[in-house]
Amino acid sequence: MNFTLNILGTASALPTTNRYPSAHVLDVRGRLFLIDCGEGVQIQMRRMGISYLKIEAICISHIHGDHLFGMFGLLSTMGMLGRTAKLRIFAPRSFAPILKFYISYFGDGMKFEIDFQPLSMKSPEVIYETKSIEILAFPLNHRIETFGYIIREKPPMFNVHKDAIERYGLSLAEIGTLKRGEDVVRNTCVISNSEAAYLPYVPRSYAYCSDTAPFPELAQWVKGVDLLYHESTFPVSMSDMAAATFHSTTVQAAECAREAGAAKLVVGHYSSRFSNVAPFLDEIRKVFDNAVLAKEGDVLEIPLVRTGR
Repeated sequence: MNFTLNILGTASALPTTNRYPSAHVLDVRGRLFLIDCGEGVQIQMRRMGISYLKIEAICISHIHGDHLFGMFGLLSTMGMLGRTAKLRIFAPRSFAPILKFYISYFGDGMKFEIDFQPLSMKSPEVIYETKSIEILAFPLNHRIETFGYIIREKPPMFNVHKDAIERYGLSLAEIGTLKRGEDVVRNTCVISNSEAAYLPYVPRSYAYCSDTAPFPELAQWVKGVDLLYHESTFPVSMSDMAAATFHSTTVQAAECAREAGAAKLVVGHYSSRFSNVAPFLDEIRKVFDNAVLAKEGDVLEIPLVRTGR
């Protein structure tokens, strides 16, 4: 049951010779979610062996070009390859006329449905879910309407200890109660879920925060995620520029990760002013140690942690 982040692009507004604009693909148990769709996304997907046709949904943070300009080419290629499965696109409301333009001029012969779901929430809300995973969206603090995303596994059903079944003579109904995480209440006693059952594994989570200036609620909204992606456009020396453009510095990204209690931080969206971003990591690790710099082609796996016996 893999939970794998593929980094396709790490540049900000201006791409460089060795960086592509923002794009991630998260693989959750074989279900693929594209988060942002910067220019060159198709090339990067080819290089990393990621199927265009297996993308289940696209999550767009905002309609600045470096997060969006790969969309038309990708949709066109999906059509040429004969995609028939519905494609969900989550994006700000301002994406609607862009999608309408594409369909008007390039949608002839397209055999798949695009289910566009505009975002307008003021705090985290579930926007998509299956039996095992869910996606939440939440507002960020940028110059235009912008959203972050959390993709996480739902807690699994509890497993019931075999010895508890025998010891208490549990009925099928009582086993079902324990599997739902509830206590079994009998006339003579209460069989606690914590004693008789256990979660088979710890649900995993990933949060995407780009582009944004710091704001108080963000760390709470991404509290406890296993992997936090947070933009780090500028070093501390350019704090004034970061504030003026509603972006974050290295230290601000690190402070968010520390306050959120994230297990791991990965940063990106680097300013094109810097060909070498290694010093960014030095600044970040003074505040939050378990951090890495994203680079094109990186594959970050969140391992499954089993908890029972």
